[in-house]
Amino acid sequence: MKLDILVLSVHPDDAELGCSGTILKHIALGHKVGIVDLTRGELGTRGSAEIREQEATAAAGILGVAVRDNLGIPDGFFQNTKEYQLKVIGAIRKYRPKIIITNAYHDRHPDHGRANELVEASAFLSGLRKIETFNDGEVQEAWRPDLVLHFIQDRYIKPDILIDITEYWDKKIESIYAYGSQFFNPEWSDEPQTYISTPEFINVVAARASEFGKSIGAKYAEGFTSRKILGVDDLFALK
Repeated sequence: MKLDILVLSVHPDDAELGCSGTILKHIALGHKVGIVDLTRGELGTRGSAEIREQEATAAAGILGVAVRDNLGIPDGFFQNTKEYQLKVIGAIRKYRPKIIITNAYHDRHPDHGRANELVEASAFLSGLRKIETFNDGEVQEAWRPDLVLHFIQDRYIKPDILIDITEYWDKKIESIYAYGSQFFNPEWSDEPQTYISTPEFINVVAARASEFGKSIGAKYAEGFTSRKILGVDDLFALK
């Protein structure tokens, strides 16, 4: 299956927090979007890998993505090594996206920055035909996306582009709360409380989106960074 946009993020729920409004918007525009989680999030304080898998499936249904896979890379302990690069390269070549969206350059959670480095390296290496990967026993063709973008997570990073997601805000929040084990949910009140499970955490998410939105005259926006300089064909397409 060929995708227009592939979100490669390290934990189930990263895509929902970081770019689900953008996912929803581009699906509405007729683009094919998929998510591949690098890990199962098995080291999370609350819930389990099995529960998070169920939640990721529910969130995928809310978003309407074409596919959601998981590479099963070890949570917390992975590095930017050949072993894991080959797994990510395999996913990139399988779905052949024009655009990849991945984790922030650096963040409160160290997995986020390391995932960023892993995906950036793999996106480049995926275009080298002498690196062999296989899918269902068949050699995959080399593929390099046109662009790799990084969403902005807990720590503030100045965005290079902002995307108006006002129309999709409520659905974004619905996809986040599909992870009942991770975010505020009275049914999980007996579990240990974490930074993201407090009722206040979603207010932080909303404040960031509101701040970004204000910059482009929108109510809510999501921000992205790029290591490549971005260009446009039409100045009037800019806000």
